[in-house]
Amino acid sequence: MLNIQEILARSIELEASDVHINVGMVPMARKNTDLLELDYNEVTNEDARQMLISMVGSEKFKQFEEKKDLDFSTMINEGYRFRVNAHYQRGTIALSFRVISNVIPSIDDLHLPEIVKELTELPRGVVLVTGHTGSGKSTSLASMINVINSKCRKRIITLEDPVEYALSNEKCMIEQREIGSDCTNFASGLRHALRQDPDIIMVGEMRDLETTSSTITAAETGHLVFSTLHTINAPQTIERIIDVYPAAQQNQIRAMLANTLQAVISQTLFPRIDQPGMVPCCEILLCTSAVRNCVRENRIYEIPNIIETSRRIGMQSMDHSIEDMFLKGFLSRDEAVMRSSNPGKMDKKLPAHAEAAAVSAG
Repeated sequence: MLNIQEILARSIELEASDVHINVGMVPMARKNTDLLELDYNEVTNEDARQMLISMVGSEKFKQFEEKKDLDFSTMINEGYRFRVNAHYQRGTIALSFRVISNVIPSIDDLHLPEIVKELTELPRGVVLVTGHTGSGKSTSLASMINVINSKCRKRIITLEDPVEYALSNEKCMIEQREIGSDCTNFASGLRHALRQDPDIIMVGEMRDLETTSSTITAAETGHLVFSTLHTINAPQTIERIIDVYPAAQQNQIRAMLANTLQAVISQTLFPRIDQPGMVPCCEILLCTSAVRNCVRENRIYEIPNIIETSRRIGMQSMDHSIEDMFLKGFLSRDEAVMRSSNPGKMDKKLPAHAEAAAVSAG
C-alpha cells in the first residue's frame, strides 16, 4: 500500500510545487513547470481511496463520494502543508496537491514591484490579485498581509478554501476561517465578518455573484478587502466582475466598482534562468480618476492605454514587466519574446543578452 505521507515528503525533497495521484499511473510531481515521475509503484484505486480517508476521515470521505469533489488542506510530519483537491476521473479517485511553503516570502523576495507594498497602506477599498491557476496569487496575497502584520495593529479576517499559509499573529490579530469547516461559504463568511470588527478582510476567491457583491459591499462600508480572480489582465478582471451581475444591474455595479476598486495586480510565473525556481511578471492597474471614469462609463477598452502611459505613478503593462525581468537577468530571451503580447515588437526591443543591456546601461 502506498503511503501518501512518504510521497509528499519526497516531493518536498525535490522542491516540487505540485503532486498528482492518478489510478493506473505512478505518482507525479511538478518542478519548475516540468512533470516528473516519482519512484513508486502505480497507484491502485484502493491506494487512492485509503490515501484520501487517511487525510480527511470517513465522514468527509462520505461527503466526497456524494459531491465528487473536495477541497481541503493537509500536513505531513515534517510540518509542510498542502492544498488538496480530491476528484473523480474515469470513475476513479484522483488527488492534486499544491505545496504550501512553511515560510511566507517577502514582497522583495518575490521581486514584486515596490508599489505592491504601498497598496498595503490603503485605508479602504478592493485590491485584486489575478492570474491563472498556479500563478502565485495566494503567495502574493500572503506576502501583502505579512507586510501589514509586521507594522500595523489591525484586525484581519481571512476566508479561504482551504486555508493555505498559516499566518502568525505579530502586530495584527488574525483570524483564518476555512470554508466548509469554519463557515459554510464565502458569501456567508463575508456577511458575518462585517459584524466581527475587521479592519482588513481577505477573500480567497470572488467566485460567484453573491461573493462578489458581498466583497464590494465590505469595501463600501470602509474596509480594505483583498481577493483573487482567475483573470489574466486588468480589463478582463473588471469585465468579469461586471458580467457576473444581471444586465439590469450592470450600470449600478460599474458605479460601485468605480468607487471601491483600488488596484488590480495580474501576474503570471516565468521560469528563472539565474537560479532554480519561478519569478512573477505582473501588470499593475492603479485606480486613478481616469480609470474610475472608464469603469463608470464602460470604456474599459481605454484602460490598457492608461496603464501604458502611467508608469511614473507605478502602473505597468505585462510586457514592461517581462522586459524588466529580462534585463535583470531573471528570464531567457526566448521566453520573454514568446510570452509577450507582441512577440515581434519585443524581439526588436530586447538586446541579445540581458548582460549586454546591463553593461551598456552602466
